[in-house]
Amino acid sequence: MVITKANYYSSKANQEYFSVSQFKTFRECEARGLAEVKGLYNRPDTKALLMGSYVDAHFSGEMEEFEDRHPELWNKRTGELKADFMRCEEYIARAEADPMFTHYMSGDPQVIMTGKLFGVKWKIKTDSLHDDKIVDLKLMRSLDKVYKDGEWKTFIDAWGYDIQGFVYQQIVKANTGKELPFYLAVITKEEVPDIDIIHIPQWRLNSAGEMVKHYIGRFAAIKKGEIEPERCGKCNYCRATKKLTKPTEYENLLD
Repeated sequence: MVITKANYYSSKANQEYFSVSQFKTFRECEARGLAEVKGLYNRPDTKALLMGSYVDAHFSGEMEEFEDRHPELWNKRTGELKADFMRCEEYIARAEADPMFTHYMSGDPQVIMTGKLFGVKWKIKTDSLHDDKIVDLKLMRSLDKVYKDGEWKTFIDAWGYDIQGFVYQQIVKANTGKELPFYLAVITKEEVPDIDIIHIPQWRLNSAGEMVKHYIGRFAAIKKGEIEPERCGKCNYCRATKKLTKPTEYENLLD
């Protein structure tokens, strides 16, 4: 299957190829990952996700397509953007006022590539691809650390952007022969938006790559139906599909 802009997010493409978001979903909950691949479960579009998509659409030149997909974000009577998305215009203006930020986002937008990594087919879509670097745009709450899985982490480690950097770097290398550095172009949603260009060092990308290598064989086998997926028991999918088989003992609630 040839991956194009039109079919990139299709069920068929997701079944044949891994993406970074798919891999991270399997890491969070194997059962939900498989359900999403099969089209049995779709994650709802949250406001935060839509705001990020709005900013992405601006920088990629795909705002017209975004408007067609999400007419609910505009007031039907006045035609104006709803308040939260008017804020997105402020975030965009702040970023575009900075020459360095603008330069990093001036590469080829939305470049689709496919390739094999650890024996598995992957698809990627880069936000801004230059001859000498890969840049991915992120709209974040802030640049502060995040408390996740019982510890404080950088937002990069908490949300797996090092995983994204490694996969993108290796698939670009498979297509171009160049191992390019990976950067995040970050805009925050604070009252006064912050901006930054963050380089994820190669040692961190390599570390994330070892983790991908460790898990990808199992996840690929789950997609093929060779292994039963494990349920996390905590996500929306697990709660929605939970089946009671016996009462829970009080002592289990104390753990």
